Amino acid sequence: MKKILLPFGALAMIASACSNNDKKATAVDDGAAAMSADSLSKNIGILASDDFMGRKPFTEGETRTVEYLKEKYIGAGLEPGNGGSYIQEVPMVSISTKAAPAMKVSSPTGDFSLKGFDDYVIWTDRTEAEQKLDAADLVYAGYGVVAPEYNWNDYAGLDVKGKVVLVRVNDPGFHSKTASLFKGDTMTYYGRWTYKFEEAARQGARGCLIIHDEAGSSYPFSVVQNNWNGTRLRLDNRGKTEALCDVIGWLTTPAANKLLAAAGKDSTLLAMSDKAGFKGESLGLKLTTTIDVSTVYKKSTNVIGRITGSKHPDEVIIYTAHWDHLGIGKPDETGDSIYNGALDNASGTAGLLELARAFKKSSYPPERTIVFLAVTAEEQGLWGSAYYAQNPVYPLDKTLADINMDGLPWYGKTKDIIVIGRGQNDLEDYLKEAAASEGRVVAFEAKPQAGFYYRSDHFNFAKVGVPAIFTSAGTEVIDGADGAGKAAEEEYNEKHYHRPSDQYNPAAWKLDGALSDLTLFYKIGRKLDAATTFPGWKTGSEFKAIREKK
Repeated sequence: MKKILLPFGALAMIASACSNNDKKATAVDDGAAAMSADSLSKNIGILASDDFMGRKPFTEGETRTVEYLKEKYIGAGLEPGNGGSYIQEVPMVSISTKAAPAMKVSSPTGDFSLKGFDDYVIWTDRTEAEQKLDAADLVYAGYGVVAPEYNWNDYAGLDVKGKVVLVRVNDPGFHSKTASLFKGDTMTYYGRWTYKFEEAARQGARGCLIIHDEAGSSYPFSVVQNNWNGTRLRLDNRGKTEALCDVIGWLTTPAANKLLAAAGKDSTLLAMSDKAGFKGESLGLKLTTTIDVSTVYKKSTNVIGRITGSKHPDEVIIYTAHWDHLGIGKPDETGDSIYNGALDNASGTAGLLELARAFKKSSYPPERTIVFLAVTAEEQGLWGSAYYAQNPVYPLDKTLADINMDGLPWYGKTKDIIVIGRGQNDLEDYLKEAAASEGRVVAFEAKPQAGFYYRSDHFNFAKVGVPAIFTSAGTEVIDGADGAGKAAEEEYNEKHYHRPSDQYNPAAWKLDGALSDLTLFYKIGRKLDAATTFPGWKTGSEFKAIREKK
């Protein structure tokens, strides 16, 4: 074999590269080792204590939470993440609505009324003192979807300006049971109710009513009824152009069938909208009702810290968790009225602090800027992350990814970790690689039709094209009985989710599982930090085209 002699300079470069790679590998190990169960436990316990009053925006609980996070960011050695400040103010508006008790329906065969709360639930995102439908035409628009990547447009050739559109929940793949249509039983963003309201407004509709069914929405109509004559938060977009319907909401299936019958139709019309090329139509009905509106304008707070990259400081990797919960509310059966939100999401916020410690303690400083973003108002509609996405501190086209934490494992180590939103982007592959290095595997959500990918803060990054990943606790508990993980999840959802009993119990929580997942999130960040290319969206993702435009 012929020997090849390399010049000394080349040998030095190779040696230097090898040395750097060794340092990076060591950094992954020593950074992960800096995270501790004791530190994680302490921060969860403090954030979920009664002293923090359930961490509701616009309360003393918010003030205490924000000050605590600033203190912890400074203590961890993080730089201010928003110029010279750790704070990003989030201007919001609280919208209280009082809908009329009935909706008049005028039809060719006579008039009748639908009953508010029982037959339908409506509200508005507009801030004017009154919103009303005054004999507004009702148009059936299928799923209310415009999806170029699926060659689907329910509004093609349909005039809905100034009218009310009636649409189905979820998307065509789910109801048709056709795996090749959209993503089959996995909900796309086009199936999400928020999208349907947004698209109707873009089309010029005055109102949008979604036909509820429990299978398609993944929750009973009683959940929708919680919105009757309530108060909702939104971003304060005064001075900005924003398309909004006057009236939005849901109809029960029986109420929708009553409307169809009055129009001389039946459920066959709904089934027809499962097929490509379906054309919507006017139902020949007119709707009349009103909503009284009152508003209060306030500001909440995102908390941002960063570690500036040593080589590519303008390129950014973001870790997110929402700090807020539900505050003080209706007492439970024990008389407890503080909704502490230990799992949801003191655990994820505490995890954010552990990851900050990991990157700061690492022997190899990150080459790209690492941002730790604790967002407000997730529980009220993902508004803190929405505001950041609309008003980014760091350019979105230079943001590689968002890694979001909303509830860390509390019942011990698991063999698996569950990806929410299968097949969306390359971060799923990064997670598989990190999991394999720890002897773990990636699993996927059991109910993809529920659209959980669109229900936490990573989604607002996805909407603007930034690859984002969100996981859930695994179910295969390593030191537990078969089904222990699933049983723990079900017990939490049934007994503790959004209840005062979501409290931290250090004697019962096994945080080695949380640390195991945090190690994977840290490894993903390290891979992103060392990568020569940005991660992308997979073919078929509804967010792929948005990123490519950037």
